[in-house]
Amino acid sequence: MPADSQSTTHTPPLIGLALGGGVARGWAHIGAIQRLEELGVKPDVVCGTSVGALVGGVWLAGHLPALEDWARGLTKRRMLSYVDVMLNGSGLIGGKRLEKTLETYIDDLMIEELPAAFVAVAAELATGHETWIRKGSLVDAIQAAYALPGVFPPRAIHGRWVIDGALVNPLPVSVCRALGARIVIAVGLHADAFGRTISQRREQFGASSSDIDDMARDANAGGPEKRMLRKLFKATGAAPGLGTTMIAAFNIVMDRMTRSRLAGDPPDVLIMPRVGHIPLLDFDQADELISLGKQAVDEHADEIASAMELLS
Repeated sequence: MPADSQSTTHTPPLIGLALGGGVARGWAHIGAIQRLEELGVKPDVVCGTSVGALVGGVWLAGHLPALEDWARGLTKRRMLSYVDVMLNGSGLIGGKRLEKTLETYIDDLMIEELPAAFVAVAAELATGHETWIRKGSLVDAIQAAYALPGVFPPRAIHGRWVIDGALVNPLPVSVCRALGARIVIAVGLHADAFGRTISQRREQFGASSSDIDDMARDANAGGPEKRMLRKLFKATGAAPGLGTTMIAAFNIVMDRMTRSRLAGDPPDVLIMPRVGHIPLLDFDQADELISLGKQAVDEHADEIASAMELLS
């Protein structure tokens, strides 16, 4: 468990943990955090972008094992059951079903109640400014952090509409530094995000027609909703579906932004699990992703130990 820095604000933070965005590949954060705990790393500051905010926030709330069990149990069919399609609105997916799932783990927990300082990074829609969510509802902060534009609707946080922070700071090393962390360990998900041909990658995420039909029936979705589900998740011939195309384009922005930000403000330890072969929407690959997260930390164990020695 992280250090109890919320109750000792007079003590300067020593260790910061930055968790980057990466859609489904973010399950690797679960394994990385578990291994860091085993190595005795106790962050005073945890800063997350997108899925990094989700995993980091749930961890600080004390429910990482429950999140792991839920992630490992996901199938494409189960994942589709969380998709509440919006025909009218500012996102294709309403997000209410995912919100209810989050609330089962977090309930009405406030960020101020967490055992370590926590920041969810978002982007203000009106100005494009980077926004740090440091207080208020943890569920709201997490949802704001993963509000991919066009996929999920923006979230109103402290009177401002915000969207996924990966557009402005995909791996929030700078946020940990700004909060005073002396040592920053960062877990990024873009080490091998590109550079392969399509034929070298797994098939893009897609649901079968029968899965979509079953899910539409379970959700009482009519003709228009079913057509939207097919457009989102069913590939047409050799082309990826709409959902894959939108998120892959978003991933290109995250990759370029991550490289730029790291060049100017590198962490003390950079952990990059090799997850690029797993499609961005394959949330049903938690077993492999968690294992890859652990493996990546193991590869940097000596580097982490050396960084920790600087604090003694």
